Amino acid sequence: MVVNYEGEAYLPECLDALRAQTRALDELIVVDNASTDGSRALLAERYPEARVLALDTNDGPAAARNAGLRAARNGRVLLVDNDAVLDPDVLDRLLEALSAAGPEPAALVQTRNVLYDEPDRVHYDGGAFHYVGLLALRNFYRPLAEAEGRGVVPVDGAVSVCLLVDRDAVLGAGGFDERFFILFEDLDLSLRLRLAGYAVLSAEDARVRHKAGTPGISFREAGRYPGSRVFFHSRNRWMFLAKNYRLRTLLVAAPGLLLYELVWALFSARQGGLGPWLRGKGAFLATLPGTLGLRRQVQAARRRPDRELLVGGPLTFAPHLLGKPGPARLARWLDAALSAWWRCARGLAG
Repeated sequence: MVVNYEGEAYLPECLDALRAQTRALDELIVVDNASTDGSRALLAERYPEARVLALDTNDGPAAARNAGLRAARNGRVLLVDNDAVLDPDVLDRLLEALSAAGPEPAALVQTRNVLYDEPDRVHYDGGAFHYVGLLALRNFYRPLAEAEGRGVVPVDGAVSVCLLVDRDAVLGAGGFDERFFILFEDLDLSLRLRLAGYAVLSAEDARVRHKAGTPGISFREAGRYPGSRVFFHSRNRWMFLAKNYRLRTLLVAAPGLLLYELVWALFSARQGGLGPWLRGKGAFLATLPGTLGLRRQVQAARRRPDRELLVGGPLTFAPHLLGKPGPARLARWLDAALSAWWRCARGLAG
């Protein structure tokens, strides 16, 4: 199942790679988020085998993935973003990984995603849950030859470029939270699955080349952070925290949470994004009643405490930021301060 929005330029390479899988697809679903480019015409002309779910509005990739999961006829569903280009053996490797017996039932397995223009460098292959409400990424921008991990390895957080999921497990956990629209929706699902006792895996030998995403929404140009991403980050991070963490965890983590928020606000202001940052906070407060309702469901389903899963670092920073002396020093200081606090506070978390 492919999620598409304004992806006419991306779809041919993505869908051709799916056609070329060594294991034939049982069905091909494309969920289109009300694209206004030529995506739907292209699908009709070049990919008649695709079942197109043409949505009337663009409610983001989370809503599109849920729609595709509900429409799929199989219990195991491959979720692919339109800017992902799969190696021919990816589906075989993911199916093998998800089927392997382990101490915990696996709800999903992700690919090792490399940069499209630098396929010898890792982009995303999962990570751990940083207590400030972020994903501490593994191997981020590391040369592939130096990347840690071989075969199938357990991770905590998955990045939803390309995932093979157990549909019943994912939908049973509530699916992707559609209120996020974009950003944090995969982190949120991953934590809920881990709290409920499921495993999340990364298949290091299942390689996907990852392109740039949608400009202005999922795409960050070097040196620029779009206002839309500032807004979603500002709102969604606190939705994630309020929904998933135990109250005691929020209390003991508060100094680190507030320190990170201060630095993030300053960064947003320097990018000209103070307005989106403030709007994000207002939008978070508007969602709070619904978030608290979902919180009760998460806490009722949990099987493990926060302190077993949350880590104190390292923070993940975009490489172009670390190339400047001032931001690099600030990043090192912030990472050290947050890690030091969590070493003191973790044992008191819920």
